[in-house]
Amino acid sequence: MLRIDIITIFPSMVSAVLGESMMKRAQEKKCVDLRVHDLRDYTKDPHRKVDDRPFGGGPGMVMTAQPLVDAIKKIKGRRKGVKVIYMCPGGKTLVQAKAKELVKEKGLIFICGHYEGIDERVRELVVDESISVGDYVLTGGELPALVVTDAVVRLIPGVLGKYESTQDESFENNLIEYPHYTRPADFCGKKVPAVLLSGNHFAVKTWRHEQAVARTKKNRPDLLK
Repeated sequence: MLRIDIITIFPSMVSAVLGESMMKRAQEKKCVDLRVHDLRDYTKDPHRKVDDRPFGGGPGMVMTAQPLVDAIKKIKGRRKGVKVIYMCPGGKTLVQAKAKELVKEKGLIFICGHYEGIDERVRELVVDESISVGDYVLTGGELPALVVTDAVVRLIPGVLGKYESTQDESFENNLIEYPHYTRPADFCGKKVPAVLLSGNHFAVKTWRHEQAVARTKKNRPDLLK
């Protein structure tokens, strides 16, 4: 079973998301072991501080090395093959292929950064790689860590109702997913394409592929390269 640990200074924020929807069901089915850790439990500071002013001056604060390094060593323990990932804007951008790589790992530990980031020595000592969820900046690493966790957990067999759901969706074969329709067949004058009502499975498959290609050309032409 894949175990995922998330280190944060806002544990209730993370736990709230992991306790809902597919993440909750995945844990109930024993498909994944999700754990949340309060970074302040690992600091040696009497006031439970986990940040300090940056050397060299400048605005903001930097997350100190001691609590992060100690937390990772404690959480990792003697387990081998556990990958430590720091969520930050400067990391490699998350793509579906990366999620497929991560789901094969024996364990994942996510560091949720804050302020101006973490002390660089944490990266040097215990971080294996950095991941970003896009070219923008958020107030902390909690949301990105949850995004990656969701992307990974849904790929675990048994989590979704049908495993085929992960095989025919956006970014498979470098295409964006085709449009979907359900009842009623006519809504506000907008009708479902006739081919989807035809019962001709080959024609439906062909139409869906054509639509996927057209959407990809319009919204993400870079995927077709």
